[in-house]
Amino acid sequence: MSNISALAQSLAEQHESGDVLVMPTVWDTWSAAVAADAGFSSLTVGSHPVADAVGSSDGENMDFTHYIEVVKKIVESVDVPVSVDVESGYGLAPSELIQRLLEVGVVGANIEDVVHRDNGRVRDREEHADYIARARAAADDAGVQFVINGRTDAVKLGTDVFPDPLEEAAERITLMEQAGARAVYPVGLSTAEEITRLVEEVSVPVNVTAHPVDGHGAGDFAVLKGLGARRITFGPLWQKWLSAVSTEQLSQWKS
Repeated sequence: MSNISALAQSLAEQHESGDVLVMPTVWDTWSAAVAADAGFSSLTVGSHPVADAVGSSDGENMDFTHYIEVVKKIVESVDVPVSVDVESGYGLAPSELIQRLLEVGVVGANIEDVVHRDNGRVRDREEHADYIARARAAADDAGVQFVINGRTDAVKLGTDVFPDPLEEAAERITLMEQAGARAVYPVGLSTAEEITRLVEEVSVPVNVTAHPVDGHGAGDFAVLKGLGARRITFGPLWQKWLSAVSTEQLSQWKS
């Protein structure tokens, strides 16, 4: 537990530094090694790219035991802290979820409010905050400074689900911070105004998804930093970019 405690402390300190933390989203030992060798101080495992890599699909369709085996190999292949996207928790109680993540050396997790295995039901604000609070308590009981990245899909779901998606996201990230999230992830932000609005709501880092080559709709790294975004991940975009480039290059060898 001493090594995992040190890794967790490192990840927590990276989130508290005030600097912009870029955590490349990886999906196997190869991509993890590439990112670590490039000098990044922490990584996150994405459920979407892992699902694509193992022939499954995102949305809690992977067997969790199989998924965690992939994650374990990634964790063991690098010396930096690793977080993992656990979607809404794969049907596990928060305490069991944290236990299983700690067992394989994971020191952070994205936890979202869309329960895919329950027909895409969206947890209400308090239910999701409670899930995060119980996960926080389980990690604290284990003596680990586990970094929970509380995710909400309110903006992504849009007005089909919420009258004011941005206001809903603001309410949700506030509750998640109060519940013990050390970062928040309002997925679907596309403009500078949206980022600024939500950054002002919380004191913990706001996670923004960016493309590793094309940046974000609001701008490049420097712009995102100026807007106050303090955590940047790639989602499935790095993997998708590699796929597109590879397809283009390989197609030149077709007879």
